[in-house]
Amino acid sequence: MRSVRARAAIGATLVVAVALVAAGLAVLLVLRVNLIDQADLQAEVAAREVAGQLATGTPYDELELDDEEDHPVQVTDEEGRAVVVSKDLRAITGTGTSGVTPVPSASVGASPSPGDGDDDDADDDDDGSRPGRGEVSSDDPDFSDGTATVDGTTADYRFAAVEATTPDGVTLTVYAGAPLAAEQEAVNTVRGAMLTGLPLLLVVVAGVTWLVTRRALRPVEGIRREMAAITASEDLARRVPEPGSRDEIAALARTTNETLTVLEASVERQRRFVADASHELRSPIASLRTQLEVAEAHPELLDLPGAVADTVRLQVLAADLLLLARLDAGEKPGSATVELGALVREEVSQRTGDRIAVSVEVPQGGAFEVSGSRGQLSRVIGNLLDNAQRHAEGSVAVSVAADGRGVRVEVRDDGAGVPEDERERIFERFVRLDDARSRDDGGAGLGLAIARDVASRHGGTLTVDRAAEGGAAFRLWLPRSA
Repeated sequence: MRSVRARAAIGATLVVAVALVAAGLAVLLVLRVNLIDQADLQAEVAAREVAGQLATGTPYDELELDDEEDHPVQVTDEEGRAVVVSKDLRAITGTGTSGVTPVPSASVGASPSPGDGDDDDADDDDDGSRPGRGEVSSDDPDFSDGTATVDGTTADYRFAAVEATTPDGVTLTVYAGAPLAAEQEAVNTVRGAMLTGLPLLLVVVAGVTWLVTRRALRPVEGIRREMAAITASEDLARRVPEPGSRDEIAALARTTNETLTVLEASVERQRRFVADASHELRSPIASLRTQLEVAEAHPELLDLPGAVADTVRLQVLAADLLLLARLDAGEKPGSATVELGALVREEVSQRTGDRIAVSVEVPQGGAFEVSGSRGQLSRVIGNLLDNAQRHAEGSVAVSVAADGRGVRVEVRDDGAGVPEDERERIFERFVRLDDARSRDDGGAGLGLAIARDVASRHGGTLTVDRAAEGGAAFRLWLPRSA
């Protein structure tokens, strides 16, 4: 039952079984009703034929009772006494009387007495529910189930009761039967065929469902085995097999491979991050340790400014790594309203150690509000200004302007710019171009990576292009606050 194939086969078999049983019962019911209707019709025809003879005054002993074996007949008077019975009828049930011997005054072969029922008041007492003299009732006959023993054989019959009044005013009830053997045989035959065929059909349904499900799930088993092998080998470069079909399983395989690709890239990025972080941390730690060891042996040779610089560099690098860790962990940027124009002015006013004065271009009266984290957005602007200060030759400018449904912050410098083929790579972590790899130039290659990550988590973008001054122009775009 833990297998999908087993559950599918059992479920399909149960559904088909219920449907077939319901359909079989309906077929049997309809068949039985139709056959009983046919028996009712035969019994009614036989009863009306005899009733018609009685209504025309045919003597009892001259009644034509054809097919007495298939259509046994019993005629009773108003008191329920048998007056006429079929020749070979020995016992009967279902007609309200079991008598099969005619009363002496009306035995077979005798005619109704001329004076029987000759009462001038007979018509006056008729309540309208009985047929008139010499008539057969036009009402629907009453039907009943019973048995009859004809010529020593007992069988089930369907009886129709029809009233008739003789010309002398005697009201008689004619019971004529139609055999139910054909109905019973047909119903039993159909029921037997269903009981025999149903298990075979269910076995076929279960087998076909099992095979079809097994074939459909075969690619899933291949995917499972490959995923188990990838987990065991930790080789994220492997991919699960993709079936050639265009069904849900093929979509599952493609999605799994896409997930593996993203996971491989994430793991590789994490490995590079750890390796680069270790390398970046090793240099200032080693330098600081060397200075401290020299100072311990020769205090007069202590390079205090150098030690402070290495400590500051370690502090900045640790803060950058901590921020990246929080961003990778999915830290929400927040939903505070930040006015970018005021934020840019504040960030520039706090920069007291820049070698080049920063030119600020923020239109007066403009509303440049965005939603997000004020601290993270301030960090983005600071990183962009640090990058511009590092590469500018004589000018650094920052401007704020409305841009469609968002706000654009642009930081420009007049340096060498960024080669076109490097304009995406510089946003990777620990990536520094060849002219910025020296320690003196500062930076560990994390500033631009942090800036783009923060922009993305705020629903914005960060790109680089060539500035009008000839250097780089970094454009930060963020959607306006709602």
